[in-house]
Amino acid sequence: MPKIARLTLFKIPDPANVQEAIKKYSTLTQDALKDGKQYIQQAQASPTHDDPRRQGITLVARTVFESKADMDFYDNECTAHVEIKKLLKQIIEAPPIMLYMDLQ
Repeated sequence: MPKIARLTLFKIPDPANVQEAIKKYSTLTQDALKDGKQYIQQAQASPTHDDPRRQGITLVARTVFESKADMDFYDNECTAHVEIKKLLKQIIEAPPIMLYMDLQ
């Protein structure tokens, strides 16, 4: 079964808030636990370049999961994800765009 790569694109207008979100994502692999164990393979967030083609998107978060079931756990049960969502709901301009795909 292939790993799952997930990209989440955010519109965060304030650069200071972009940096705060990056900091939160930097500890996600340690903070997110499933059955008491770390389960996220990779997590990182990066600001986008200032370019008109970005259409207001200022932050891209990338997470890699061992399986779709792990991603579903992240979406529905992970307390670390709840904490990130609390932060982001206060600072985003529009709902995020989320894409996921199999890693080949």
